[in-house]
Formats: sequence, structure tokens, C-alpha cells
Amino acid sequence: MPNLPYEQIRAALAGQSLFEDKTWQLSPDAWPLTPDQLAQLEAIGTACLEFQQGLETLYLRASAGKNLLRNKPLLAPWVADYLDRGKPAELVAHARDPRNRGTFPAVLRPDLLLTDDGFALTELDSVPGGIGLTAFLNRLYATAPGGKPSEILGAGDAMITNFHAALAALRPEARNPFIALVVSDEAATYRPEMQWLAQQLQVLGHRVFCVAPEDLFPLGAQLCVDVEGTPEKVDVIYRFFELFDLANIRTAKFIFEAWNAGEVAITPPLRPFQEEKLALALFHHHRLQEFWAETLGGRTLKLLRALIPPSWVMDPAPLPPGAVLDAPAVGGRQMSDWRDLGGASQKERDLIIKISGYHETAWGARSVVLGSDCSREEWQEGVARAVDLAPSNLHVLQAYRKPRRVRHRVYAREAPHPAREVDGRLRLCPYYFVVGGKAKLSGALATFCPPDKKIIHGMQDAALLPARVFSLNEARA
Repeated sequence: MPNLPYEQIRAALAGQSLFEDKTWQLSPDAWPLTPDQLAQLEAIGTACLEFQQGLETLYLRASAGKNLLRNKPLLAPWVADYLDRGKPAELVAHARDPRNRGTFPAVLRPDLLLTDDGFALTELDSVPGGIGLTAFLNRLYATAPGGKPSEILGAGDAMITNFHAALAALRPEARNPFIALVVSDEAATYRPEMQWLAQQLQVLGHRVFCVAPEDLFPLGAQLCVDVEGTPEKVDVIYRFFELFDLANIRTAKFIFEAWNAGEVAITPPLRPFQEEKLALALFHHHRLQEFWAETLGGRTLKLLRALIPPSWVMDPAPLPPGAVLDAPAVGGRQMSDWRDLGGASQKERDLIIKISGYHETAWGARSVVLGSDCSREEWQEGVARAVDLAPSNLHVLQAYRKPRRVRHRVYAREAPHPAREVDGRLRLCPYYFVVGGKAKLSGALATFCPPDKKIIHGMQDAALLPARVFSLNEARA
């Protein structure tokens, strides 16, 4: 089994600014994936891209008042209302602009929990952090004594090269496009890893620079960045900031103007409907099942139905007398008002509430309320907040899929730092870069948390690991 020494890991992390003020548990080994899991990850990437394509069709047809089905009437203007709610009119118009048709995030990263029933896909992130971190860890763990570099998922710097390929493909006419990785102050935590990525790509001869939004300036219809005193025209912007943060970006006007003039490509596109968590609830909505069955391939449809936990949009719109919500039961009865959810018992609260998007609490776990892991008062506050904010920010209710216990080796924090196998729970975040209309699996970041952590995210008590494929001997064992 590969075994990366403790001191080698510590020295590598200490030598990089992208890890300043960040600590986590260390492990001698990358996270092992079985051949079956690897095959499923490949299929998940294809399914995520196909889902984004289907979501675009759903949104554009719903917003235009067009029929959703081929041979049967189905109009769903409420879908557009859900996805546009709380967004500025200019941003909605941009999302619907015909020139944006067929533009999707260049990077897709689902959050997968490893449960007793396999993977559960709880979110699909199109502005994910961790690209540089995962690329760095892939390199580091490829040097583990006793291991084979080719067994690392994303071997050969696939995270770095496919990231660039996905961005450069947006300007195929440019031989060596100028790419600006634009990181806002709100996302400053991730700036060091974007700077590191830019540096690695510059070593390969690519014109990639990490900049702040304030570094952008117009020159005629073009958008430029100053590089050593010379204005350089930006061909591609990789947007590393959430759309709710646009109002705080002073150069946003110039970004839109350059895009309108056809001078710059932007990814992820400035299309908020692609970044709403409620899209997963729309996939499960009973009135849209025929649409998804017509739109998605059979394999993708089957896979997503198994992966995405039951999810609902917490829309408190009044119902006619006698009508009930498409929602979980409370006290053995169907609800007619989302406020009834506040009376759910502890057993009935195996549910998560989270804001859908376009809000400062929409990333990380800041808006998450796990009903089975909080007091009745906290749960009731979460329900009330979701109902009160619904006119501007919808919330999603999702069935909680508990990660199963697994075991992995980690180093003890105390010297001499022996490696020991411990219990924990796992979140796996595979990274797919869209190149040539295909989602290329290029690496995965595993977050291995202590078993008492109900919500898995990066934390001091977790181990952050790249993934590797089982060796032939391990697979036989």
C-alpha cells in the first residue's frame, strides 16, 4: 500500500502559500476507489452535463411560455418564476439572451456522500473551490513510496491541463488565449489556489493570470488587464465569484459590455438558473417527470433518480381548500402549509433545509439546518426563515442521506505521528472539465470526517485527500 511519510506532507504544505491558515488531518494514503466506483464516477460526469443541458431547455421553454413535451400539453411558467426569483431584471435578461444558448459551466463538481446505498448527490456546484488544492494533492500523493503515480485519479496533472483546455476551448480561434481567473474579495479564501493554478499554467507556456475584478479595465470594446505595464486583451474570464456578489464588483459593467461586443467569453456563464440548488428539486417534481423522461437519456435518468435524494421547493404559496403539498408527511398526515413542518417529530426530521442560491449563505454549509441534529427550536426557526425569505430567496428541503461509516488511515497529531486506521464518513467531490462537449473526470477531493460529524465539509478534524484507483492486487483482495 502506498505510504506518504508525515514529514513529506508537512514540508510540502508548509512550502505553499495556498495552505496558509488552513489545517486538516493528514493521511499517508490517497482515498482508494474501486473499479466499479470509478466507472460510476465517469457516468456521473456525463449525467451532470446532460442534466445541465436539460435544465437549460426547461428554463428557456418555461420562461418563453412554450410547451415542454413533444405530444402532450405541459406549460410550467412557475419554473421560471422559481429560478428567477430575487434576481435583477438585467441578469435574468442576460441569462435568456439567445447568444448564451448552449453555454454551460466549464467546471462541474457534484458533492457525493458515500452511503449504505452507494453515492448520494446532494449538490451540483458550478463555481467550486478546491481545483488547485486537488491538483496539488494529486502531485504530492503521486510521489508516495510503494505507489504508482498512474493510480492517482487525475494522474499526469489532468486537473491542471483539462482546466486550461476547458477554458481555452471557449476561444478556439485564439492560438494561446489570454485567460483571467477573476477572484472577488468575497471569495478571497480561494485566491491563493487560483494564483497557484495560474503559475502552473504559465510554466506550461499558457497566458493565464489570477486577478481581482478591479484589475480589469476597458479599452474600446475590449476588456484588458495590465501585465508588466502592457495592456493585455482578455479572451476568457473564469468567474470565481457568486452572482449575488455582482453588485459589489465595480467592473461588472465593463464585463457585460465586453461580452455584449463578443470580445470575451465568460465561464461559468452569468446565468443564475444554473446555480440554484432547487434544480435538484425540479428533477424530482411530480409535474415534470414526463419532461425529464423525454429530455434525458435512459441511463442518465436512471442514474440521477438513484443519486439525487428526494427534494422539494419550499414555496409557501397559498393552496386551495383540501389541497396538500408535495412534501413529506408530518404526524402521519400530508401538509397543506410549510409551517406545519415545524411540528415534525425528531424521527420525521431526517431532513435538511438549505437556501437555494443567489445569497451570501448559499455556499459552504452556512444555511444548512439538519433537522435530526438540532433542537426543536432551531428546526422551527429554520422553517420560519425559509417561509419568510421565500418571496426573494427560496429554500430547498432535502431528504438526509446519512454517510456510512468507513475506515481510513490518518496520522496522529502528536509526535511521532503514528498512522492508525480510524472510523469516519466520506464526501467525495469529483471534478469534471467540459471539453469538446464531454465532461472529463480529472480528479477528486475526498473529505474524510470523524463519524460524529453529520454535515461533511472542510474542517480541522477532517482529512483532505486526493483519490486513487485500487491496484490490481487490492481489487483481487
